Amino acid sequence: QVQLVESGGGLVQPGGSLRLSCVASGSIFSIDTMGWYRQVPGKQRELVTTITGGGTTNYADSVKGRFTISRDNAKNTVYLQMDSLKPDDTAVYYCNARVRRTPSIVIDDCWGQGTQVTVSS
Repeated sequence: QVQLVESGGGLVQPGGSLRLSCVASGSIFSIDTMGWYRQVPGKQRELVTTITGGGTTNYADSVKGRFTISRDNAKNTVYLQMDSLKPDDTAVYYCNARVRRTPSIVIDDCWGQGTQVTVSS
């Protein structure tokens, strides 16, 4: 069993910052790519950013230069630093991870329960 738990969401004014965290726990040998996605009601879940085990990052164009993903492999944790937030960033943010329970047993899609981020004055 593997669990992802997000934290750090909340209400922030436009131009403000938030830092999300996601901790993976359970039967984990290692974690490959970790990432953040977001979803607003009535729309599909969209990719925000990913980071590989080696630290290679990828960002959606809409967040480049404003959001920064990082990870602490020793703590099985991924972070999302969100700066210069805009009302369009309002969404439920989900953590995702590709988890190895053993070197050969891989869970491709582990998801957290989501954390709400609201950007509003």
